[in-house]
Amino acid sequence: MGRGRSQCGSGGGASIQYSVIQVVGGLLWAAFPVFMACMSLPYRVATLLYCFNEQDEVLLLQRAKEPNRELWSPSGGKLDTGGGESPYRCACREAREELGLAIQPSDLHLTGIVSEHGYEGEAHWLMFLFEVKPRLKSLPPPHREGIFKFFARAELGQVKIPQTDRERIWPMFWEHRGGFFAAHCDCKADGTNVWTIEETVFGGDSSSKNSIPGPMATSQKMAVEDA
Repeated sequence: MGRGRSQCGSGGGASIQYSVIQVVGGLLWAAFPVFMACMSLPYRVATLLYCFNEQDEVLLLQRAKEPNRELWSPSGGKLDTGGGESPYRCACREAREELGLAIQPSDLHLTGIVSEHGYEGEAHWLMFLFEVKPRLKSLPPPHREGIFKFFARAELGQVKIPQTDRERIWPMFWEHRGGFFAAHCDCKADGTNVWTIEETVFGGDSSSKNSIPGPMATSQKMAVEDA
């Protein structure tokens, strides 16, 4: 998801600068407060749909709009938070609207939850990553959001995808496919990202196993900084 960079911290507030004007030949000085407000960023909640065909190729959308314009990413969209929509219901709605696919919450496996703090200085994001269990039999037609294409896993290294997807989201998705992970990304103003892995549950590949793995496992923290 694509977002101008800000120097504001996460808390907001305001700093005051004083401009001093000297009146030439006089004794008058004037101080004018200039408020440079660092406003709190909006918090956006979205779902991403990881769909596969019968050859286990993943469906990606080359986005025609921001965020991530012209980059390839899974289909999906923002929750109707005003209407109290759940992430599962949002995923089903997006599948119908973008893919023409009629699915139920039972057709979804929640593979991951990713939060991004200050993504490109424009917003905080909370993303629910769902694998769609039914396999697609054909390529969806072009949509107002962009065009679709299937990619083999080995091809993703040559595809233009968002930085956070390339750094950690795709590697974690493949590692935890059929299981679950939760991760947080602290997006720095200089372009580096610091990742924290908050929970991991390893399971079998959901392409051959639809059952949800039982609870387990490990919690770990990891920092990844790439210039």
